[in-house]
Amino acid sequence: MADEMPDLHIFGTQAAPAHWLVIVTGIAALAVVLPHGVWRVSRNAITIAHEGGHGLVALLTGRRLDGIRLHSDTSGLTVSRGRPTGLGMILTAAAGYTAPPLLGLGGAWLLAAHHVTLLLWLATALLLVMLVMIRNAYGVLTVVLSGAAFLLVSWLTSPDVQSAFAYAVVWFLLIGGVRPAFELQAKRRRHNSGESDADQLGRLTHVPPALWLFLFHAVSICSLIGGGRWLLGL
Repeated sequence: MADEMPDLHIFGTQAAPAHWLVIVTGIAALAVVLPHGVWRVSRNAITIAHEGGHGLVALLTGRRLDGIRLHSDTSGLTVSRGRPTGLGMILTAAAGYTAPPLLGLGGAWLLAAHHVTLLLWLATALLLVMLVMIRNAYGVLTVVLSGAAFLLVSWLTSPDVQSAFAYAVVWFLLIGGVRPAFELQAKRRRHNSGESDADQLGRLTHVPPALWLFLFHAVSICSLIGGGRWLLGL
């Protein structure tokens, strides 16, 4: 009797959504990424993933994470301590622009395997872990609101709503993960302060920042193509 409702189990599988719903959620994600005015707000979610990527890789490579700050202009700052050079620092610096599309790719893989519930709870857990390291009020507000959205959808809505929400989030990470690299490219062309992740990586590796920017483009575009194929069942 305990196994009659496997869809409520965190590791259980859920029914695949209608194909039209997958397409509609992709269009909805485009609608919050392409218009500049909407993007100024929705980009906060990409910044959470960006700075979370820096923080997670810093911890995984043995660095000490001092804190993360998220700002209302959608910028952010992750501070970690450890060797100022070496592989750990390189991976930490490279994790920001690659984190949102790679998270989207991982989410697409989970959805292709029909693990909607698992995706929602993993996202909630990651946001709760990140909340511990936030060091400013605006950052706390944005992470709490994001975590609350996942939690409420997971607990209070029907499987169809959960599925639509999960697909919209993953599409947003995949599509929204592409735009920041182009913004960085344009910013460096207009006014290169030498403080971007690409410039920092250039100094750490003696590889031209343009090649690191190319890597950011490659990861985000390939993740969108691969994740999009998984979501669409191609």
